[in-house]
Amino acid sequence: MTDSSVFDESLIRRYDRPGPRYTSYPTVVQFDPSFGPEQFLAAARASNSGAPPKPLSIYVHVPFCTSPCFYCGCNKVITRDARRGALYLTKLGREIELVGAAFSRHRAVGQLHLGGGTPTFLTTEQIADLMAMLERSFSLCRDDAREFSIEIDPRTVDASGVARLAALGFNRVSLGIQDFDPAVQAAVNRVQSAAHTFGLISAARDSGIRSISVDLIYGLPLQTVESFARTLDLVTGARPDRLAVYSYAHLPHLFKPQTQIRSADLPSPNEKLALLRLTVERLTAAGYVYVGMDHFARPDDELVKAQQDGSLHRNFQGYSTQAECDLIGLGVSSISKVGDTYSQNAKTLDRYYAAIDTGRLATDRGVRLTAEDALRRDVIQALMSGLRVEFESIEARHGIHFESHFAAELAALAPLLADRLVTRVNRGLQVTERGRLLMRNIAMVFDPYLYAKSPDSTMPRYSRAV
Repeated sequence: MTDSSVFDESLIRRYDRPGPRYTSYPTVVQFDPSFGPEQFLAAARASNSGAPPKPLSIYVHVPFCTSPCFYCGCNKVITRDARRGALYLTKLGREIELVGAAFSRHRAVGQLHLGGGTPTFLTTEQIADLMAMLERSFSLCRDDAREFSIEIDPRTVDASGVARLAALGFNRVSLGIQDFDPAVQAAVNRVQSAAHTFGLISAARDSGIRSISVDLIYGLPLQTVESFARTLDLVTGARPDRLAVYSYAHLPHLFKPQTQIRSADLPSPNEKLALLRLTVERLTAAGYVYVGMDHFARPDDELVKAQQDGSLHRNFQGYSTQAECDLIGLGVSSISKVGDTYSQNAKTLDRYYAAIDTGRLATDRGVRLTAEDALRRDVIQALMSGLRVEFESIEARHGIHFESHFAAELAALAPLLADRLVTRVNRGLQVTERGRLLMRNIAMVFDPYLYAKSPDSTMPRYSRAV
């Protein structure tokens, strides 16, 4: 992956521009406020008609953090008032009842994810209450095939807390690290010790949690190749099952906490590219497989196997092995994918609470896919997840002739083909090794929404590809 023919720095600089991450298509930019609770409920009820019934995936957003991490662009509420967590659970419980009533109890929930914010802002007793609420309204799987995951801020949990989470049924955890360098931690207002973090990883394994993922970020203030190399060596020594290594997107005009970061402290574009190269080099040398985008996994991990057999999928939590689920988003700002629709809850607590207090869902906007949207979603999913598009497969599902329907897009791919980011293989497209770093750029060719309103747009709403 680090051979000069694969990691071509001049090529990466040329393609490094803003674009969607394609956790959905159409992206949230196309969500419309005319799609509300009634449309969501209609889609939910219609989705029950499958035979056999489609399984469900649930995402629960917990927005609270006790202090801001300056790099963060997530939807969050900074507070040290534990009473706000208790109030939120009350509202969340009512939403769970309202949403659960629209879905058949014959539909098993095989995938559950608690994200944030900081889910472990809640006490383990409150998380137990949340699990009980979900049990009353949905059929949660309890077999070994389930994927019940929770994001953990290591500063909020001890080893006994991890054991209690495992006892509640969580068998996957994701730990935020970002960087272990003290200067970098101070610059982003997130100080945590390596010893405590690795102690939690050991406790998770001892508790029977089968999959451990860690999050890192490259491009943070005061980060250097030497300092980040130390972090990567420490982390790979702990042998997590997966790593997500995100590129820091400095967008202070969108995310207020980022105004606390001095632009002068950020790595230069050349330094940031060197950090990316270092990351790919160290992780692949340590035996991890580069899945794509910012994800790495051990060779025996389910993500790697799913990519190899073509069943890998992308959703709002990143890569997933369960493509056939309808996804239910619960809590403020959460996003659902049900049938041929996407929808998002109100993005502020005030609006979320106001809706729930009137006995209505908090659905704030969404979109129903057209036939063309569904077609392009399949193409983009195939590129982003399986790294390959088989024209015949797309034609069979959508009743088109691929080369005719996408004549303009195939012509627009010419420079990417010339740069060997993607190749034509029989009647299909294959993302190359060097193309894995830039798969967003390949997918963007098939997205007509990008420049529909402003052909000269630099798309500041999106992070850069690298």
